Amino acid sequence: MSKLKIGVFGAYRGMSMIHVLLEHPDATLVAVCDKYAPALEKAGAAAKEAGLSIALYESFDDFLGHDMDAVVLANYANEHAPFAVKLLKSGRHVLSEVLPCETPAQAVELIEAVEESGKVYAYAENYCYMDHTFEMWRRYEKGEIGEVMYAEGEYIHDCAGIWPSITYGERDHWRNNMYPTFYCTHSFGPIMTITQKRPVRVTGFITNRNATVPPLGLKMGDCAGIEMVTLENGAIVKSVHGHLKREPGSINYEVYGMKGSMESQRFMPSYTPEGQEAEIQVYKEGKKVCEGANERYVPGKVVENSLAHKYATHGGADFYPTHFFIEKILGRPDGEHYSIDVYAAVDMGLVGILAYRSCLNHNQPMEIPNLRNKEERDLWRNDNACTNPAVAGENLLPCHPDGNIEYEDEVFEKVRNMWLEGK
Repeated sequence: MSKLKIGVFGAYRGMSMIHVLLEHPDATLVAVCDKYAPALEKAGAAAKEAGLSIALYESFDDFLGHDMDAVVLANYANEHAPFAVKLLKSGRHVLSEVLPCETPAQAVELIEAVEESGKVYAYAENYCYMDHTFEMWRRYEKGEIGEVMYAEGEYIHDCAGIWPSITYGERDHWRNNMYPTFYCTHSFGPIMTITQKRPVRVTGFITNRNATVPPLGLKMGDCAGIEMVTLENGAIVKSVHGHLKREPGSINYEVYGMKGSMESQRFMPSYTPEGQEAEIQVYKEGKKVCEGANERYVPGKVVENSLAHKYATHGGADFYPTHFFIEKILGRPDGEHYSIDVYAAVDMGLVGILAYRSCLNHNQPMEIPNLRNKEERDLWRNDNACTNPAVAGENLLPCHPDGNIEYEDEVFEKVRNMWLEGK
């Protein structure tokens, strides 16, 4: 069997996928595209070290013409859907980094592009595949704690210290133009994959802004987003994420079922650069009410091969989205079972999109459409309201319900210089 030919669009975040593809037995990296030449050079050097010669492109249109079976999208987080649609229409399978879409209209277009193309679309929400969240997914699936009643997902990451290295001083960088509930799938996504329950309603909340943080260009200011989500079975989920003061950051998940509970250890790092994984604790009620057994342990790997153990980034999670994507293209059971499809991806993304609509409407609950149903799509087909001027047009939303924080050019110049100086 010949290997799948896969390209990567976005050489910065895409390096994790590049390293997996360089060694995967069923795929080969053939091309990388990025507008930033040093990132391309780094990707080319990694390929050369692995004994491969790959094509390097600064133009996406040129990259699109390369001979590829599939593409990993690791470009800007608010631009995944438009590029995914182009690739699907060109006959390529797509693995999309977070987030799946920026607007409801993009969600509809993306789903229909997947359906019409017949190609594989997979969502690379890697926090669903951390060793502890993946273990909780499988144990819940076996029915060990019963049906979910309540859950929490927490992704606390104060990015102020790394803002220059992730925005480069670009005034219009997507991170500067996002709203507080936008980046929600690290906190909500694992709860959804663990329980396999669809969100049907969301109420959004936003914390107050932290005025002590030096100005860096973020229009919403330093704050956190919170989503209170109702699942299809009536269970409630609290999802919290954003810029709160805690070091190391918190990546924590709790699931309460009718027969027990599971949780990761909040006050241990969920991952380190060395790959050390947090413990999980599982409680299972026995035959007598309020009496049961507790387990506390560090989960192992699901796919027991050298690649799964080699890539420790993001709690061991960066191997799995790429691996299961390849497995699904090849029609293998693990890929079919564990790869996150377009409908689940859109559900995760809509939680944050509609939570912000809730915030703008005095925390009114918002119904989340089930876009699997074609009859529900027309209501959202032309809804491009968002905080991105290039997409929203006349339907531009503020980045915070209280309005945008505006910055002088000097702020962005300072941030860019900090990035160039490696600070």
